[in-house]
Amino acid sequence: MSKNTDKTNVMRILDQKKIPYRFHAYDNTKRNAADVARTLGQNPGSLFKTLVTVSRSRENYVFMVPSEKELDLKKAAKAAGEKSLEMIPQKELLPLTGYVHGGCSPIGMKKPFKTFIDRTAENFDTICFSGGKVGYQVEMSLPDLQKAMNVSPADLVKDMQE
Repeated sequence: MSKNTDKTNVMRILDQKKIPYRFHAYDNTKRNAADVARTLGQNPGSLFKTLVTVSRSRENYVFMVPSEKELDLKKAAKAAGEKSLEMIPQKELLPLTGYVHGGCSPIGMKKPFKTFIDRTAENFDTICFSGGKVGYQVEMSLPDLQKAMNVSPADLVKDMQE
C-alpha cells in the first residue's frame, strides 16, 4: 500500500477485518478490464470485473467474471435460482451500489447483494478486482475474499464458440 494513496471503502473494510490484500493503481484511461489486467502485468483470467443484475422480482445480484469473458445471463440466473436476469441500466449503478461504472467492487456496496464469482477464480492463487474507485485494483486470494464477504463460485461465463 502506497503511503500517498487515499484508501477506498474496500481497503478500509479489508483493513478492519484484518484481511490481507495488495493494492494496484493504474492509468484510469484504460478502456476495459482486459486492458487493466495487461497494464498491471496480470493474467486477464485472474482479473475479475464486477457486474450487477436485476431479476423480474427486482432482486439484485452481483457477478464477478474474468476480464476477457462475458457473463452468460442464463447461467447467472441458474446460479441465483432465478428464471431470468438482465444487467441493470448503467445510470442505476451509483444509486444502487455507491460505485461508478469502472470502479464497482463487490466489497462495500451500499447493501450486501447475493454475489457469485466465476469458478475459474479457484484456479488462481490470487485474483484482482476493483478497489472501489476507477484506477484502483485489489489483489487477494479467493479464500480471503470469502472471509470478507459471502461469494459463491459458479459457472457464469459464455462458452467460447470455435
